[in-house]
Amino acid sequence: MDEYTNCIIKQLKYESERCGRRADTLYFGGGTPSLLGAERIIRIVETAQSCYGLENAEITVEANPGQELLNFFREIRAVGVNRLSLGMQSAQDEELRLLGRRHTAQQAARCVEQARTAGFENISLDLMLAVQGQTEESLRRSIQFCAQAGVEHVSAYLLKIEPGTAYFKNRSHLRVPNEDTAAALYLLACEELENNGYHQYEISNFAKHGFQSQHNLKYWHCEEYLGFGPAAHSFYQGRRFSIPKSIGAFLRGEPSIPQGDGGSFEEFAMLALRLTEGLTDARCSERFGHPVPRWMKAAAQRYQSAGLTVCTKDGFHFTPRGFLVSNALTAEILYSKNG
Repeated sequence: MDEYTNCIIKQLKYESERCGRRADTLYFGGGTPSLLGAERIIRIVETAQSCYGLENAEITVEANPGQELLNFFREIRAVGVNRLSLGMQSAQDEELRLLGRRHTAQQAARCVEQARTAGFENISLDLMLAVQGQTEESLRRSIQFCAQAGVEHVSAYLLKIEPGTAYFKNRSHLRVPNEDTAAALYLLACEELENNGYHQYEISNFAKHGFQSQHNLKYWHCEEYLGFGPAAHSFYQGRRFSIPKSIGAFLRGEPSIPQGDGGSFEEFAMLALRLTEGLTDARCSERFGHPVPRWMKAAAQRYQSAGLTVCTKDGFHFTPRGFLVSNALTAEILYSKNG
């Protein structure tokens, strides 16, 4: 872990000298970065602050419940970390057991309490949707848990079974909801979170007013960011590139892997349509010098009667039902001119 941390710090310094830019967000994730321990995270934060400024920045660390984290939270809070993203996934113990999680709902509640004691005023909880054993009632209880805990942000993701995972190997034995039930659970989550004061701003993200993840919004607004560590991706000066996935390759300092050009109008529009603000004339004009193309607005208009889009004279965005079919819907709209 020390070798890994030293390598991260070396990269932070090297990229700072190359780009000479300031930053206003710093994010530790995914995985479970809290396993690095407070001392190593503090070293990384202090290096980033020295190299990139980070005045009044949003600094987020991901962590999982299930262990005593009060001292860890206090130490990282003291160095400037001001946002936590906690991998709760469910507030129902049986669902957590079927997910293979190591914590209980009670431990998740204690984790939030410890974060508050440490001085955190911006906390996000992860929820997974359409997991084994989940019902509408159990999902309501998990959302109510978030509301009663008073957290500022909730990320609610539909379960995706990835190749190479234990879930994938055992997929024939899983009792996961079918597609229709999964869609119904997603729509229920959108409604219940809204009823509890969490306003949807992205396909899977909900926040109380003023607590949207500023770091993640950079991705959806197609803004620049630098990633550090194995498999980390970056978008800088019109290019996308990534660090090799292998930890060994990372520690050896092997060069980044080009991922092609980025920032085209199509890419910008695709990312914007993940947001509830959608694609707007104002953002298009600011970025590209022209409003949303008329033919694109007309294409989006065709799906409004089905409840998939909301269209105005200034642009359009997807509804929660539209988000459920966002990949196909985005392709239909963005490439309708050629269809």
